[in-house]
Amino acid sequence: MARTPSQMLELGTEAPAFSLPDADGAMHSLDDAAGSEAYLVMFICNHCPFVKHVADELARLARDYERRGVAVFAINSNDVEKYPDDGPAAMKAESASRGYTFPYVLDADQSVAKAYLAACTPDFYLFDANRLLVYRGQLDGSRPGNNVPADGRDLRAALDTVLAGEPVPEDQLPSLGCNIKWKAGNEPAYFG
Repeated sequence: MARTPSQMLELGTEAPAFSLPDADGAMHSLDDAAGSEAYLVMFICNHCPFVKHVADELARLARDYERRGVAVFAINSNDVEKYPDDGPAAMKAESASRGYTFPYVLDADQSVAKAYLAACTPDFYLFDANRLLVYRGQLDGSRPGNNVPADGRDLRAALDTVLAGEPVPEDQLPSLGCNIKWKAGNEPAYFG
């Protein structure tokens, strides 16, 4: 199991815009949630053991914070031709089985992953109400096999802080997971 860390996009970066389809073809963008208290963008997929390990917590976290005005989006940027378990039909099934309440969308050309400097699954980006990056890093210290509970403590602390209108501490730990499955020849310079 490869372990790829986040690239840690610079804090204060404005959220890169996107308009991406879910498994049914409906388009979703940050503008759909204009006026939110905060925006959480997660890069996930279906087959990664790191994502599977925290998927139930992702569903809980979204339910807890969507009701507090946080817009949540999950983006799958993997090459679905080489990894069909991450394709739209599987995304739809995964979303239903996990109880995801957020849009789970496909970045087929991988341009959104590149705009966010996303490198792994899961990779998390929290933006404030002005869509400026305040947190990028790990969900928590849990990893497959390390016996640390997947409780979302790091990301939840950042969410609580931004919702309280306070600055999120800049000492943040990178996420760790499987690398995004780039299409041949599409690997960004920061990958590898």
